[in-house]
Amino acid sequence: MLIHPNKSCLLIIDIQEKLVPAIHEPSKLIQNTRWLTEIAAKVNVPILASEQYPQGIGHTLPEIAELIPAKGVMEKVHFSCMSEPQCNETINALRPNQVVIVGMEAHVCVLQTAIQLKQQAREVYVVEDCISSRDPNDKALALERMRQCGIYVVSREMVAFEWLQKSGTDTFRDISKNYLR
Repeated sequence: MLIHPNKSCLLIIDIQEKLVPAIHEPSKLIQNTRWLTEIAAKVNVPILASEQYPQGIGHTLPEIAELIPAKGVMEKVHFSCMSEPQCNETINALRPNQVVIVGMEAHVCVLQTAIQLKQQAREVYVVEDCISSRDPNDKALALERMRQCGIYVVSREMVAFEWLQKSGTDTFRDISKNYLR
């Protein structure tokens, strides 16, 4: 299945201030997530973000948060966004057939959200170069389990090119010039 910009949304899971320093390769996660989020905005893909207990873990990193619409930030205490009533309602209100997931931690909140979205009969795409955990082994195991559950593991460039659909447009030229180096 190809990812279609009119049928998908980007879900950023828990890239929060107090947890990021403990994550494996945090600068890569932040840079790649920002890259994909900027492209989502350029192709008009809805952007949502969850924050796990922000009173304790802090809010979404400012360099990511500035790209998210104010109404797109959802607080949660459940690990899975889909177990949190407000998050579930917000995501379902968009009615996306496809959900592209980035964030952390891969083996907890990303994994549980992805599985529950799949159980809701959605196409779920987890962006391998835009997720992380504290321990790289936990990320690897999470990716293996997601694949076993029928969740698609993709790269940020795969998502970008599928959202773009074709070359020769002003949007493609802009993204090609500024993001595809």
